[in-house]
Amino acid sequence: MAGERIVPGGAALAGRPTLGRKTPNPNEDGMMTTSSSTDPVPMEQETNPWLAQAARFDEAARRLNLDPGLWKVLRYPTREIIVHIPVSMDDGSMEIFTGYRVQHSFSRGPCKGGIRYGTDVSLDEVRALASWMTWKCAVVNIPFGGAKGGVICDPKKLSVGELERLTRRYTAAIIEFIGPEKDVPAPDVNTNEQTMAWIMDTYSMHMGQTMTSVVTGKPISLGGSRGRREATGRGVSVFVDQALKHLNMYPADTSVIIQGFGNVGSHSAKCLWDKGYRIVGIGEFDGALFNSEGIDISELLEHVAHTGSIHGFSGARPFDKHAILTQPCDVLIPAATENVITSRNAADLKCRILCEGANGPTTTVADRILEEKGVFIIPDILGNTGGVTTSYFEWVQDRMGYFWTEDEVNQRLDRILIDSFQDVLQYSIAHNVNNRIAAYMLAIDRVANATRQRGIYA
Repeated sequence: MAGERIVPGGAALAGRPTLGRKTPNPNEDGMMTTSSSTDPVPMEQETNPWLAQAARFDEAARRLNLDPGLWKVLRYPTREIIVHIPVSMDDGSMEIFTGYRVQHSFSRGPCKGGIRYGTDVSLDEVRALASWMTWKCAVVNIPFGGAKGGVICDPKKLSVGELERLTRRYTAAIIEFIGPEKDVPAPDVNTNEQTMAWIMDTYSMHMGQTMTSVVTGKPISLGGSRGRREATGRGVSVFVDQALKHLNMYPADTSVIIQGFGNVGSHSAKCLWDKGYRIVGIGEFDGALFNSEGIDISELLEHVAHTGSIHGFSGARPFDKHAILTQPCDVLIPAATENVITSRNAADLKCRILCEGANGPTTTVADRILEEKGVFIIPDILGNTGGVTTSYFEWVQDRMGYFWTEDEVNQRLDRILIDSFQDVLQYSIAHNVNNRIAAYMLAIDRVANATRQRGIYA
């Protein structure tokens, strides 16, 4: 297909100075090492998502005494696909958009991961998200590997017709690499159920039959799962519940600040508010709300539904979007974008529990600061796994042709997430590491075991 480039993982990463990678090599004891420095890390390097993922992977692999060969195999993506997509615009002109699909690991099953649209989509970001998906799926022990996709565009400036043509052409460009047994996309930033319906239809037209299980996050009428839309936020609330039990805290005495009020943040807020938590702060990209007595989330959701924004809500006072993160609270939930907690603000955080609803909201430098402060972190590769777990349920239901009630979905979800929280906590205690490294160790151990048993085809 015109404009397509496919590169295997090793070749994709070799010789790319922008990646800034430190290639691990065995030392005299057969261990893998990377160079380290106590010098301040430049912000550009601190906020690079691929470097953040790689640093945490290396730390976990070192503590696992991972075989040097497996270390190299698991550290890099299996495949990276770059496509240049011609799209006919509404005014008759032709534009070329760049799209990516990175497939990190097939060791435990088909790849799984979302597709995002945005002007800031980059290959480093997509490859980091693909690897995070591998570790997420392994942490909750579902039979998927990780993938991620993205297209560089500004969806707010595209009409519905342009978005549909872009989506269908992107699907056609990567079609030989996706499928129910290969790679199953899902919605992500700036994509939704309609986007997935277009992908499913395009794939089905090429295959000559309706294949609903090629994507998840679809409309229920096209094979979507009940409970899928709320699943990530529900999962955040389950993990916060478990953290409170571990720390002998109680919902009625617990204040919460949530950064982000999109799908994840709003459903997290509603679930926690329904359970009796006091939501004192809500942050968004263009401002924030604060009320020390608590915000009525049902009223706020109704306000947002009518106005499209949190602004003008009478139940809380306007607040600075950056300062909201450092207000006193028991639980802080970053549920929007990457790199919101960095070396610049980590020391000022006043939360006892940090539950990451977003992907990569905390940098590695900030991690060290928060660990010294004694913050109990529920890392992203555990904290936001409610979505991918319910996506797995959707894939299973599509393949069976038999669908569960929302109560059945939620019961299955809660059981898996509670078990996974306990698995990570026990790993943390047994290996004397923080929860993030424990989650990575658990995930890497599971993926390494599958890879070891399958063997390396060479």
